[in-house]
This record gives sequence, structure tokens and C-alpha cells, in this order.
Amino acid sequence: MQPVSALLATLLLLPLVLPGELQISVRMAILIQLVRTVSNLVNESGICQCVVHLPNNSILLQQLEKLQSTVQELFGKYEQERSRASEYVQAIDDNSNQALEMGSMSESRNPRAFVPSFETSAFNLLSLEFERMQELATQLMAEGGVNGSTDLLHQLQEQVTYASLTLRLLGDTEWRSSGALQWEVDVLKGRLRAWEREREHDPASRYSGAHRPPGSCAHGGLQKVSSPLVLQLNWRGLFYKAGAWGRDSAPSSTSSLYWVAPLRPDGRNFDYYWLQKSFDDLMLLKNYEEWKMGYGDGSGNTVYKNFMYFNYYGTSDMAKVDLSSNTLVLRRPLPGATHGNRFSYAGVSWKDLDFAGDEKGLWVLYATEQSKGNLVVSLLNASTLEVEETWHTSQYKPGLSGPFMACGVLYALRSLSTRQEEIFYAFDTSTGKETHLSILLDKMLETLHGINYCSSDHKLYAYNDGFLVNHDLTFSTLEHKPPRLPAPRRSGVLSPPKPVKPNEHSRP
Repeated sequence: MQPVSALLATLLLLPLVLPGELQISVRMAILIQLVRTVSNLVNESGICQCVVHLPNNSILLQQLEKLQSTVQELFGKYEQERSRASEYVQAIDDNSNQALEMGSMSESRNPRAFVPSFETSAFNLLSLEFERMQELATQLMAEGGVNGSTDLLHQLQEQVTYASLTLRLLGDTEWRSSGALQWEVDVLKGRLRAWEREREHDPASRYSGAHRPPGSCAHGGLQKVSSPLVLQLNWRGLFYKAGAWGRDSAPSSTSSLYWVAPLRPDGRNFDYYWLQKSFDDLMLLKNYEEWKMGYGDGSGNTVYKNFMYFNYYGTSDMAKVDLSSNTLVLRRPLPGATHGNRFSYAGVSWKDLDFAGDEKGLWVLYATEQSKGNLVVSLLNASTLEVEETWHTSQYKPGLSGPFMACGVLYALRSLSTRQEEIFYAFDTSTGKETHLSILLDKMLETLHGINYCSSDHKLYAYNDGFLVNHDLTFSTLEHKPPRLPAPRRSGVLSPPKPVKPNEHSRP
């Protein structure tokens, strides 16, 4: 049987913890307990008269009142904190909605969003970066742009000026969008730096230097990778995180075709792509051709000699589409290749067949059951998609974040962190030799989906969680030894050279 003090305390706390109907039931049970603690008296009429003796202890009652007051105060604080939490959740939902609006605005090329304020130091850093970009844009305008593309530079300069003014206005308010502004900074900075590098590569530019011609493999292998140039968000928006993009990877000094192929938000289905014939059109998002595909699988596609190659949906088949008409011209199974996300890359799903083009031709990278998931490299006949030659590597495909081909050498990457990759492995198909490297590659966001090398400009084109990014690749130079001169001929017969004394002069 419970003590009377405990029963009384329970009666006091009931209004705070139980609903009304349940309170009545519990109160009746407690009163029955109290009644059972005393004896009953029955009078002559048979009526039971019960007397309950409650404790007459003022100290106990004061403690119970204090307990009730404390409990009420705690519940008040609880309600206050719950209200704050609800406001916080509402604020998060509002910010999420603003991020969604920013994604849709990005698709219309007008990215704006507002989220809670950030640190003053970060705000000042963004202001400084805008100032530097304004200086760079002004300098490029003064020097005449690249190949006379002053219209594009005018628009870029206007975008930088607009973003700078927006930042100043935000500086006078309590709402400063660090995420949205940082994206805007990265994209604009990437565009300006891309124009600066294009200008450096322009033969008419006074900054131009000696560059290897397109298709040249006169080097000693990959040496380093530049920092990422963030050009822009893909044309379908923030929610299309998986995909691929690049240039025609066949060696050509005249080809300037750019293609962008975002996957659906499921990260698998490849249904639409854009084609643009110049860097200006790519940057300004104009003069594009939009084609519907509908039967591509994963982000392993590439473009080689004006044809797009990719994995046919739900199969291990290779597919070839003529970009001039968006016509499927060939479909052929790849012998032994697994599919259905069996051995895809780490962090990148549905990339069973990974196509690549370089100076040596068209390649497909995949895994088989016989290779136990290790990466297999096959050289294809670009016309018939027949496998001409195959090499097996020692690298487990799901352990890689992605590879690319350059001059017949496979370079494999692995993720070191959310902001950095390492090119750690190379396989030379001309010698069959494996090499372990350590070349760092910085990235803007966590996952590199499509990675394509272009032999025309020696750049790496990466689709980085929805953003179009490229890197300049630097290859080591070959050490050229002077050729040996042949010995003098006498009567048409080679004879050994005659020994000469230190102070003696030879005569013909």
C-alpha cells in the first residue's frame, strides 16, 4: 500500500500530465486507496459512514505546493522551448523552400535566395572576391577579349557588377545568403578565369605560349591538375546532381562542340542533352540544341567524332547516337560486362559502362564476373563497336571514384575527402605497366559523376554534383637526347674514328 503523502502528490500532479477523462479514473483509484486505509462504521440504518484522516502536516503540504509550483514552472519552460523549436523547424522549412526557389531560378538563370546571416569575415571575403573579379573583367575588356568576343565579356561584367551591388545591399540587412552568394562567386569567378585561360591559349594573344598540338602524346605522363574552374550550374538545375558533360574527345584542332547531359534526379536515367557549338554559346546558354534521349543508363557517356556513346538502359549493351540527327545508329552487347549497378564506382551509382575518348581512340571501362569486379579496359572500333583489344587491371572498380583515359593511359581516382580526390593509379595500355601516383585534384562539391578528358585542349571535364567544372592537365616533358653523329665515310665504307692526341689537330 502506498503512503498517503505519495498519493496526495499524485493527485496534485495529475492535471499536468494526464488528460481529463484519465484524470478522473486515476483520482477515483487513489481515493479508494485512501479510503482503504481507515476503518468503516455502519449505523443502525445500514448506512456506512467512513472517516478519512488526512495528514495535518503543514511542512508536507508546503513541500507538495512547492513541488507543484516547480512542475508548473518546468512545464512552462518546456512549452517555451517547444515553441522555439517549432519556430526553428519553420525557419528551416522556409530556408529549404528558398533553396528550392533558388534552384528553379537557377534554371532560368536568375539565381537568388536568402538564408540566415553569416559571419562578417566571410561577408568581407566575398566583397573582396567581387572586387577582384571586377578588376579582372575590366582588364579583359581593356585588352579586347578573346577573339573579339566583347559581347560575352560585357555580359559577364554586368553580372559581376550586379552581384556586387546585391552583396552591398545585403550588407545593410539582416539576411545575407552565404550559400547562394558563394555559388554565385564560384560560378562568376570560374567564368572569368575560364576566359582568362582561353585568352592565354589564343594564338593571337600576347600571353600565348608553346602548347602541345591536339592529339599529341609527346610527353612523359600526367604531372599535375589545376584547381577547378566552376563554369556554371547545369541547364536543368540544382536537383540534377548526376550527369556528364564535355567536348568532343577526338583529337581535332577545329572541333568546338560542347555537350551537357544531366541525368534525372534518380541518378540513373539519361533522357535529355544539350549541344552547343562554341564556348561563347556554352557560357551564355544560347544557340543550343536540345535533344530527347530516353534510353540512356548512367553517367558514363562520352562524345567522340560527333557521336555519343553510352550504356543502353537496363542492359550491358553499348549504344551509339549520331548527334547531327539524334538517331540511334548502333547497339551492340559488350561481352562479359556486368550491368544493373553490379560493380559501379564508389559514390556513383548505375555507371556500369564508362566510355572515354582520347588520342588513341575510343575506350570502354567496365567490370566482369570473371575479373571479380576489377576494372577492365577495352579499345573499341568506333565504327562497329567491336572490341579490338582488352586489358585487365588490379583495381577493384567499386573502390574507385572514377577514371579517365589520356594518351592510352588509364588514370584512376579515389576520394580523400568531400573536397579532394587523388589520382593514385595509372595503367599504360601500350606497355601493360601499372604505376602508383599521388596527384591531388580539388573539387567544389563532394561527388564527381561524369569525368571526361578532351584531347583537343588537354582538359578534364567533370560534372560535380550538378555543376560544370573543368581542370587543366599538365603533362611532364620528355628528355630529348642529342642524336649521335655517324662516323665519316671513306670509299662508302664506315671506319672507326682515328685516335687523336690531346694537342694534335686532325686534318681531312
